[in-house]
Amino acid sequence: MNFTLRQLHYFKALAEQRNFGRAAQVCHVSQPALSVQIRALEDLMGGPLVERQARDVVLTPLGRDVLALAHDVLSAADRLDRLARDQSRGYRSLSLGLIPTMAPYLLPGVLAALRARDLSLRVQVREARTERLLASLRAGEIDVAVLALPSGGSGFVEEPLFQDRFLLAGSETRLARLSSGPDVLRPTDLGRAHLMLLEDGHCLTDQALEVCGQDRHSSGINMGASSLGTLTRLVAEGFGLTLMPELALRSECTMIPDLKLLRFSEPEPARTVGLIRREATRDEGWFTDLAQVIREVGQDIVTATRAA
Repeated sequence: MNFTLRQLHYFKALAEQRNFGRAAQVCHVSQPALSVQIRALEDLMGGPLVERQARDVVLTPLGRDVLALAHDVLSAADRLDRLARDQSRGYRSLSLGLIPTMAPYLLPGVLAALRARDLSLRVQVREARTERLLASLRAGEIDVAVLALPSGGSGFVEEPLFQDRFLLAGSETRLARLSSGPDVLRPTDLGRAHLMLLEDGHCLTDQALEVCGQDRHSSGINMGASSLGTLTRLVAEGFGLTLMPELALRSECTMIPDLKLLRFSEPEPARTVGLIRREATRDEGWFTDLAQVIREVGQDIVTATRAA
């Protein structure tokens, strides 16, 4: 099939303008030239794409189907054109995925550091849960992902970055009810406490359940919050307790001064923040450099949290 991008562009303009004359003006061609290309496209598609009326055109069922696909093709062609122009100007691109319990806290510092190092780098960000990020990574939709290790996926190179420890968060009244003092507090001591966690599907929920020695069906487990921000506000108001990663503390405590925190006794529960890529993707130094940037930003955050 030998249709051209020009024919699709003309047809898209005709569908939007609903008039051959106006479509020709938008495309900066004569009306006969546009009509010839529309006819040629109809011949290739095997039927009329529009019903020609006196001062109007109406899409046929075939025309509606072709228009939907034409939008996709033209959009992809436009992205390819921009990519070619960026490459010729020395621009490079990076598609970076992060899980929701890390993205809001790491991204500002990471993007600022990347911009300071290389103004020609264009970064696209995708925020999604671990399962979705792994699927996107396999499909080549993103280049790398920041998540908790081990990822549980195969065919990836995993680079540990830093340890993100968990603290116990809640209201002052809730924390005071714990039988164990802060010097001997362990995650397994929370068996009878009312734990509030993120909704199912977040790896942070799985990690919290594991370190507390509980499962989804344990009594007192509430998994309904969709974000750490929502969860923090609920426990600060006394609706339960939760495990809060150090990455989130500075941001969440600034927003919610009433939130109270306790550190667990040694060894403190933690998650390993890591960067992963496909095994088939060549490093050539960029992966190592990116890992170092994220490591420095994350380590600065958790170090400041521990000092405070």
